[in-house]
Amino acid sequence: MKAEHIVKQFPASHGRTLTACNDVNLTVYKGKTLGIVGESGCGKSTFVRMVMSLDDPTQGKILYHGRDMASMTKKERWENRQNIQMVFQDPLASFNPKMKIIDILTEPLMNFGKLKRSEKEAKARELLEMVELPADFMYRYPHNMSGGQRQRVSIARALSLEPEILVCDEATSALDVSIQRTIIELLVRLQEEKNVSMIFICHDLALIQSFAHQIAVMYLGHIVEVIPGADVATKAVHPYTQALLGAQFSIHMDQNKKIESIESEAPSPLDVPKGCPFADRCEHCMEKCRSQKPVLQEIAPGHEAACHYVAQQQAHA
Repeated sequence: MKAEHIVKQFPASHGRTLTACNDVNLTVYKGKTLGIVGESGCGKSTFVRMVMSLDDPTQGKILYHGRDMASMTKKERWENRQNIQMVFQDPLASFNPKMKIIDILTEPLMNFGKLKRSEKEAKARELLEMVELPADFMYRYPHNMSGGQRQRVSIARALSLEPEILVCDEATSALDVSIQRTIIELLVRLQEEKNVSMIFICHDLALIQSFAHQIAVMYLGHIVEVIPGADVATKAVHPYTQALLGAQFSIHMDQNKKIESIESEAPSPLDVPKGCPFADRCEHCMEKCRSQKPVLQEIAPGHEAACHYVAQQQAHA
């Protein structure tokens, strides 16, 4: 899957326009995890809605096997949903509370005519086993399970159709830290077993860098840096990415290290600065940053950044 020059705008009051995504270019590779990280309101979930064909881009294309998803007919979109499935932040809100787990798990397969009613119990047992839950859970209701157990059911349901792409929108943010780790380990294991691609939306850079193959850092609708997950801690160059790293807490961190907060608030997406969107909060801001919008430039293989200061440092290196 490939997103090319995606722009998503919404009409706002007094004739204004809210730009949620601005010239987003991203690629999802087979069997790999693309992490998208950024503050609340940066456009992550809006991008995901377009990936899921719940919204169409204002400009640009999202290509799936070379086909523009926005050009698909209503029937083609419905059929294509088998290939791209989603795990939501709050499974309790995405489940029908009156349905038992056996029905929640098998509903997607029944909808697409891939399962007979007589096969429901065996399939539910298989899916529960896949996410390391006991078979007798199929007769429970969602409210009779813990948050971590419900999220495992949500993952099993999403993978029941054997999709090519699994989209996780803040899938661990509502869970305890100890449970987050087991859910991530489960996702990583299932990805290796099924060779499924993942888009993982998150605001926790420390969490996402532990398993994502590639990370896109998003700020105010813009992708400001794309970097291999393993390189984030040591090779991130964009001032915003570095600010996110400086603001994160770890029990393993040096006791003398100070947690740095990002000064001031992000501008409104209704009033995005003319130049670099991060200019007003950046300690390296130059005159050029306020007048010209930086574009993503390759720094190293698989590593891009949109920053005039970084480009200047590279030129003088």
